[in-house]
Amino acid sequence: MIAGIGKVNQIGYVVRDINKALDFWVNVLGVGPWYVRHPAVEHYVYRGVPGELNSTIALANSGDMQIELIQDDSDGPTFYKEFLSTGREGIHHVSFWQEEEQFDSTAQRLVQAGFYLVHSGDIGGQSGRFAYYIHDAQPGIVIEISSVSGAKGERFQRIAQAAKQWDGSDPIRYQ
Repeated sequence: MIAGIGKVNQIGYVVRDINKALDFWVNVLGVGPWYVRHPAVEHYVYRGVPGELNSTIALANSGDMQIELIQDDSDGPTFYKEFLSTGREGIHHVSFWQEEEQFDSTAQRLVQAGFYLVHSGDIGGQSGRFAYYIHDAQPGIVIEISSVSGAKGERFQRIAQAAKQWDGSDPIRYQ
């Protein structure tokens, strides 16, 4: 057990067609509203090599669980493209949210438990850091730690609140 990592806060799905995925989540599963954006990712590193990550991200909550849909729009190699190249599409990772002051110690505990870093970056500065880890004993389980301090955490709170009040109207909101 990795003490202090917290609870799963988000399930991330990698999809080939985000519009098709959004249609399913809204019209079949009844989840929304969705907030769609193209976040600027800085300091992106994939398997130890700096690169660029361009994606379309959609976020919504189902109860307390945040659902993330990710469509990779990158030109170069990414962890999402690696996943899709296996013929899979769907659940990619689970995310444990961290306050910024916990991020480095959680990352260290993951490494000490045998996990290794696959990709990382930040959205909106250090308070928006994210990092994905896998373990050779269970390579199909991807763990993300995500700093939710600052603006990113406030945004996630607004998305959760919108889901609680959602009446089914305006299901897809572009930011």
